[in-house]
Amino acid sequence: MMSLVRLLGFTTLGCGCVTGRYREVTTNREITYVEEKGTGCPYPTHRRNHTLATTGFGLSAVSAKAS
Repeated sequence: MMSLVRLLGFTTLGCGCVTGRYREVTTNREITYVEEKGTGCPYPTHRRNHTLATTGFGLSAVSAKAS
């Protein structure tokens, strides 16, 4: 089942992975997806087009807010 989401912004993690933060329109829940895996990323849980837990993935990163 698909849901309608709104892009909140992108973040580059310290490992080089790029994540996108989205908000589900119907439930108002935030979701973080790995958009691109960093070339040197050592984390097996950072898989392209998969969600990340909202805690514990460390946003030691540069953020870019979506307009």
